[in-house]
Amino acid sequence: MAEGERRPDKGMVDRSEGFGERLLGVLLDRAHEMPPQLIAPLIAEEVARVGGRDVSILLQDYAQLVLVPLPGRRLMVGEPEPIDDSPAGRAFLYATIAEVPQGDAVRMYLPLLDGSDQVGVMALTLDTVDADDRRLLRRLAGLVADMLVTKHSYTDQFFRARRREPMSVAAEIQWSLLPPLAMSSPQVAVAGILEPAYNVAGDSFDYALNEDILHVAMVDAMGHGLDAATMATVAVGAYRHARRADIGLSEIYAFMDRAIAEQFGPDHFVTAQMMRLNIATGHLQWVNAGHPAPLLIRDHRVVRKLTGPTTLPVGFGGEDPRISEQMLQRGDRVLCFTDGLIEEHEAGEEQFGEEQLIDCVNRVAHGEMGVRAVVRSLSHALKRQRGGRTSDDATLFMIEWRGGAADHLAVLD
Repeated sequence: MAEGERRPDKGMVDRSEGFGERLLGVLLDRAHEMPPQLIAPLIAEEVARVGGRDVSILLQDYAQLVLVPLPGRRLMVGEPEPIDDSPAGRAFLYATIAEVPQGDAVRMYLPLLDGSDQVGVMALTLDTVDADDRRLLRRLAGLVADMLVTKHSYTDQFFRARRREPMSVAAEIQWSLLPPLAMSSPQVAVAGILEPAYNVAGDSFDYALNEDILHVAMVDAMGHGLDAATMATVAVGAYRHARRADIGLSEIYAFMDRAIAEQFGPDHFVTAQMMRLNIATGHLQWVNAGHPAPLLIRDHRVVRKLTGPTTLPVGFGGEDPRISEQMLQRGDRVLCFTDGLIEEHEAGEEQFGEEQLIDCVNRVAHGEMGVRAVVRSLSHALKRQRGGRTSDDATLFMIEWRGGAADHLAVLD
């Protein structure tokens, strides 16, 4: 606790539903004009009103290894918390509140969820914790996450906090191009990860959920450095433009193909995979333009590769592609990956290969971990198994189809 700061008497704190509404309303009313540097003291003040202290905002670093403290006035800034082995990491990975007794107090870790993207964790200390605290602080954490995501687009404060190593210009471009690394709804969840986080160049992915259709694309531009990043940027931009014109997968491929060929000439290409998943029925369609075949995971094991007709990489002027199809079962997961993941090898030795990848998936993708936790664990396990090497971009993207409906979320109780 800061010098001279009096510990609030929790017994005197009004934590009723009406008080919570007023408290959260203040945050919401001020959020629109709040400059980024004042978020920290406002959050600390709000937490103090419910008897809390020692507030920390922890953000995921780009390599998804640790949660790093965000500097700010009235925030407690300590050491980074490992995601794999800490209460903060558990709250982050599993989107659940973690509570740790500390003598005569309790340290709480609350996931910061913007929609479903896990921004980080808010940590604070209370003398005691009850259902009123959990209800109010969970809602406060949701508003804090919304503020962080909103302000993120026009400040470098959060980028700097998350950066643990020097980042290449190519990687800077790629990270600015990406959608949120994870998204979850009652019917579908997705998550992706890129390696090497601070030097990725040609790999990227994109997705959008439009009504009942989940659109997904993964691209891998030839080469390294800025040239690859530039091509990937054009490919993703062309994909988004075509997708928003509401055309079919074959037409999307053709549009991307022309964009790359006209901009870079006949000697440049981008491998790509474009998918459409009807989240109401589980009907999956895809076009494969030079990518490794995705893996179908059922009951936590790879049951087969989603093979099908392939076409030439984007930029080579391939014929109209044939569309592959698969009906998913509830709980099925589809894992897409770029070739850098399976082509890695030590000098003079065999490539890592798809069989080793499948073995690793079967070891990691068990239990009840969500897609974000699985993708992160899988990427790090694969990197260790490859000897810690990532000489080429290596990207994973996972889709989980849950089925069901979400209409109940639009109905007030």
